[in-house]
Amino acid sequence: MVVEPLVILALALAPGVFWAWYFYRRDKYEPEPAALIVKIFFLGVLVTFPIAFVEGLFGLFIVSPLIMGAVIAPIVEEYGKFWVVRRFAYPHPEFNEPMDGIVYAAAAALGLATLENVLYVFTAYLTSPALALGTIAVRAIFSVPGHALFAAVWGYALGRAKFTTAERRPAIILQGLLLGMALHGIFNFLLFSAEFVAYAMAVFILVLTPGLWILTNRNIGKALDHGDR
Repeated sequence: MVVEPLVILALALAPGVFWAWYFYRRDKYEPEPAALIVKIFFLGVLVTFPIAFVEGLFGLFIVSPLIMGAVIAPIVEEYGKFWVVRRFAYPHPEFNEPMDGIVYAAAAALGLATLENVLYVFTAYLTSPALALGTIAVRAIFSVPGHALFAAVWGYALGRAKFTTAERRPAIILQGLLLGMALHGIFNFLLFSAEFVAYAMAVFILVLTPGLWILTNRNIGKALDHGDR
């Protein structure tokens, strides 16, 4: 099978763009400016580099792939995505309803996920185009939207926090961020464990992934209900 690298690149980019559009379209009452969404998306791409640097530093001292994948990576990556939204979207006048936290969080997360996806896909492409296409298919369904689902947890918390009393905001934001990190860690742990424990993949596909979508859709419904009042 011969597949041109440019075709592989387009296919690797497509999931991130599609899921960013999907979350953008969920904001049905007052959609955010497309230019600001694009900006946050590309800031999500850029923050991938300092995230990779920090993870590399931890990797010098932590030899366990499980700890790196299920503990360090979720903490560093979720905080990096959170920082982008907290710094560049949260103070913006367009961040004016709870749903906006989810939309901007998803945009930043999918920027990171898109660059990550390109790297994984082209690494697979070095082995074979068929492996690259398989990687694209699997990651388009699980890993790429997964980044948005983790981020939507703390994004919803940001949206709630902005429209509540100042003394309650830090606790709401911290709880959301920690939960997003924990879910990311469980996601990575199950993927890692699936190589050794057959039931881990069943839990990943049948419990965790649907659970993340249910939680996100519930939060979107609550955010939209608040924004429509």
